[in-house]
Amino acid sequence: MLIRRAFKFELKPDGRQACQIGKFCGCARYVYNRTLSLEKSLYAKDDKHSFRYTEATKRLPEWRNKHPFLKECHSQVLQQSLKDLDRAYTNFFEKRANFPKYRKKFRHDSIRFPQGVELDEVKQKIRLPKIGWVGYRKSQDIIGTIKNVTIIRRGDKWDVCIQTEYENNPPAPTPSEIGIDMGVKYFATLSDGKVFEPLSPFKREQEKLAILQ
Repeated sequence: MLIRRAFKFELKPDGRQACQIGKFCGCARYVYNRTLSLEKSLYAKDDKHSFRYTEATKRLPEWRNKHPFLKECHSQVLQQSLKDLDRAYTNFFEKRANFPKYRKKFRHDSIRFPQGVELDEVKQKIRLPKIGWVGYRKSQDIIGTIKNVTIIRRGDKWDVCIQTEYENNPPAPTPSEIGIDMGVKYFATLSDGKVFEPLSPFKREQEKLAILQ
């Protein structure tokens, strides 16, 4: 059985890396909020319109050409931002959450890399695309294959959440459970056929009792 598990650590970027991570968050937030605004306006014109992730991603090349700052951000980060919006719409229509809201700076700062990440647990460093090797504070060993990595702002610090996948093979059940029937003729009879003679402590100690008396 495949198991997914998340490992969270404190990230320790230097000044340049922290600044770059902040810019990536700004780009992801821009794409998320602008797409949400566009989708709301399209729905206002046609109430049959619905959000589609594939159509939203087709706008990215044009936006990146029009806004050079988006080119500095890794394309995966922008695509994952649209994935988040797609999930927000799904949760809304399935009545698991409210309608998607605009993301605010410093309150919803996060980016995700679905691939291209490398990990060096010995040196306690993780390589993020377009950012480079970043240190992290290791508190436990990581189990499994990395599926995605999310960077999340926590006040003036950053955390890295590493989601992994691994095979979990539960031990085969052993026939160790048996039934017990307490009786009069026999002290106990087990479901596997084994019987225990009555304890009869009086009969066992009768001769010793007579000597003592």
